Amino acid sequence: MIKFIVKRLFYGFLVLLGVITVVFLLFNVLPGDPARMMLGQRADQASIDAINKDLGRDKPMITQFMMYLNDLSPLSIHDAENKEHYLYLNPEKYSSNLKLFSVGGTKVLVLKFPYLRRSYITKRKVSDIIIETLPETTVLAFSSITFGAIFGIILGIFSAVRKNTWLDKGSLIFAIFGMALPSFFVGLIIAWLFGFILRDYTGLNHVGTLFSTDDFGDEHLNLKNLILPTITLGLRPLAIIIQLTRSSLLDVLSQDYIRTATAKGLSFYTVVVKHALKNALNPVITAISGWFAGLMAGAVFVEIIFNWKGIGYEVVDALNKNDLPVVMGATLVFAMIFVIINIGVDIVYGILDPRVRVQ
Repeated sequence: MIKFIVKRLFYGFLVLLGVITVVFLLFNVLPGDPARMMLGQRADQASIDAINKDLGRDKPMITQFMMYLNDLSPLSIHDAENKEHYLYLNPEKYSSNLKLFSVGGTKVLVLKFPYLRRSYITKRKVSDIIIETLPETTVLAFSSITFGAIFGIILGIFSAVRKNTWLDKGSLIFAIFGMALPSFFVGLIIAWLFGFILRDYTGLNHVGTLFSTDDFGDEHLNLKNLILPTITLGLRPLAIIIQLTRSSLLDVLSQDYIRTATAKGLSFYTVVVKHALKNALNPVITAISGWFAGLMAGAVFVEIIFNWKGIGYEVVDALNKNDLPVVMGATLVFAMIFVIINIGVDIVYGILDPRVRVQ
């Protein structure tokens, strides 16, 4: 089992390394001068050169890439004394660090929080921006996948046990529309209908955030603002889960042990819920875990439509301003979320099913 976990962790590391490489190369070939973006068009050449030196842009591309990897790695090598060295342990960049031991001369091995660079526009650390906005997106993604999982499993069960009835056909039609319609289009319709036209009846807003600030500067939790973006973002996983639950449950209900349980006189509830559903949910759980990671990264358009101040909203704003460090940092965070969730699912499967470990 340990070998299986180590292998999955190694594969996850390779995936992250590949994403980091692609992101670095992609954003470093784009036009634009970060120094001028940070200082303004009237900046003098000396200030521009100083910023480019701090960013490492005066060095060869391979050196810049190694500096980027060194910044991202929790374990990194830095020069503790020479302020002119490109690996200098700058306390403004690496405010939280622990010097472990010397690796030669003035260089030391450091345990630190990954440094994702600074925003070109606000000058804030990208890590601070992500820490501030990621919880909003996490709450939205979690509520959406919970909404999709609960109602998807319930509708999938009714579709399976009432096969070929109007309920089954209606659920399938709903699932097809849910998968076919893009989230940004559904979001516009839902925001317009329930948050604008029917606002007097629903009491819901077409825009809003999880926390709002009143005139006195006090923050208040507004859970009702979560309803419309949750439904919008949860419709596609809901449609997938309906179909998966239905098809998987129909397959299990045709098994011999289910017919035997029915012949023994067990109640319908016991046969379906305690025996069939328990074995039919494996593919559904896989879909839920994958969709949760997807919702974390795919909430961008929904956050824009509902003015939900999450990481997706921040990424779009950064793209409009060509603020590349924020986009790069958010992309790496999304990739890490995907990798961590997939590794976690693989490990759980390996624990539950020994055949997975052999494969």
